[in-house]
Amino acid sequence: MTGNGHGRRKHRVEDIMAMARRVPSGLHQRYQQKTDPIGYARRIGVRMGDRCCLIGVSGSTFGSEPYLVRLGDHVVVAAEVRFVTHDGAVWVLRDDHPESDVVAPITVGSNVFIGLGALIMPGVTIGDDVVVGARALVNRDVPAGSVVAGMPARVVSSFAEFSARILAASVGTGLLPEQEKHERLRELFEHR
Repeated sequence: MTGNGHGRRKHRVEDIMAMARRVPSGLHQRYQQKTDPIGYARRIGVRMGDRCCLIGVSGSTFGSEPYLVRLGDHVVVAAEVRFVTHDGAVWVLRDDHPESDVVAPITVGSNVFIGLGALIMPGVTIGDDVVVGARALVNRDVPAGSVVAGMPARVVSSFAEFSARILAASVGTGLLPEQEKHERLRELFEHR
């Protein structure tokens, strides 16, 4: 065998060993995302208040600058939500302007629900008492006390109107033990 072939084999072995050292870290990260999403988010730099709930957190939830994301108190982030703190489209300018970079923080107020698959863009501030609908594209600030939905997101109602609608539709099972809740829901909806 020539020295060249031996060198390539040595590099492959080194590459495999380096990958093997990264696997436990990656596995631990995915484990923590599922078992302790709040701890994971704080570990990567997300700043958040009390009583937050993060559902379905993944490595892409908080993007490449998680330390630029701030969540207030009592914030629920549903699965598949993405916080994007940078504008990757600047790449098309990099040949002529290699120093260009567009990055901005994202701030979420308190008592906020961010629905499934919402996309929160750089520089957005979401006020207190807000509901962001599923799959919404939030590319501008969201005023306090509002409900937004759509692509791009727009105000569709006030938080007060939303609250009245939700309370009128409530089936009152929120505090029931799972078995009682199951029985009650079957009673309510079995004949529909």
